[in-house]
Amino acid sequence: MSTITTYAPGRAELLGNHTDYNEGLVLSLAISYGTTIQASARSDHKLLLRSKDLNREWQGSLDTVEPQKVETWANYVLGVIAQLQKRGIKLGGAELEISSTIPIGAGLSSSAALEVATALTLQKLFPFEMNRLDIAKVSQAAEHSYAGVKCGLLDQISVALSRQQHATYIDCRTFEIGHLPLASDTEFVIAHSGAKHELTGGEYNERRESCEEAARLLGKKALRDVDSTLLEASASRLPLKALMRARHVVGENERVAQAKTFLQSGRIEEFGKLMFQSHESSIHNFENSCAELDFLVDAAKKLDGCLGARLSGGGFGGATINLVRKNKVDDFCQKLGEAYRAYHGSEPMILRTAACDPAA
Repeated sequence: MSTITTYAPGRAELLGNHTDYNEGLVLSLAISYGTTIQASARSDHKLLLRSKDLNREWQGSLDTVEPQKVETWANYVLGVIAQLQKRGIKLGGAELEISSTIPIGAGLSSSAALEVATALTLQKLFPFEMNRLDIAKVSQAAEHSYAGVKCGLLDQISVALSRQQHATYIDCRTFEIGHLPLASDTEFVIAHSGAKHELTGGEYNERRESCEEAARLLGKKALRDVDSTLLEASASRLPLKALMRARHVVGENERVAQAKTFLQSGRIEEFGKLMFQSHESSIHNFENSCAELDFLVDAAKKLDGCLGARLSGGGFGGATINLVRKNKVDDFCQKLGEAYRAYHGSEPMILRTAACDPAA
């Protein structure tokens, strides 16, 4: 049996927190850490999945694909298989060996990387026509149906359609995707707090419901259709929690629109300030930060060469992303690690990353 290899990067959210399912605007990038699948086709309908990192294995059949209650890691693969079959795509049996360098629970989208890598692997093994945007949509549907997280498309699009040395701009209503140049003298540093990042616990879905409630009470299809002026003028019509969530999402959309202009004109320092503003909104409006993330952002802000810092991803733990001058990165990483160790008593995982190419 011949073996094929597929690699999909993780992603970091640069700006546009929780805007994707509100039909809003997002900036992201693919990171230097990812998931690799080595696979071969079988002549029967059997499926064999191995996770090298977890040292776990799952066996089953294409004829009886369903969510797993024990080997839950396999659901990200099985969900993609189920979605492809639902769309009438003919697949065969396969053996997939999965390994990853993406830290689990860091908010760097290990799940989307696995989903997109699975879809591209199956496309190589059993050739079928499907563009990258539809690959992302299949992966999103897999997460909805098999992992129980009603995620937007930010993660999957970022994994499937990013570009090296560029931020990926996503309009989550029209699915316009663009690529904005990043300053060549900057680098990104991801600092994993070690605090638990678990979106299936209900916080994510609760935030989504509050956003949908706010849009409904304002008579709009989605919070994408609301600006700050309208929101504040209508504040008395919303319950406090819905108002706070809406302030975050509306503000994030406006920050991404500003950021697009800043990056197009090379104003990287002003872009960095928007990252700090985004984190403040996560603390006060969306309440999806935590003490560890707040410490990391505050500590980063005080270090030479740091232009911006914020939580990245769903929140409730996970990691921060920091925009740092390239010639200051070594010192930044050392000092941020020392500060967190003194605060938390544990070593943070600090990852340096460029903006990378998409899955292939």
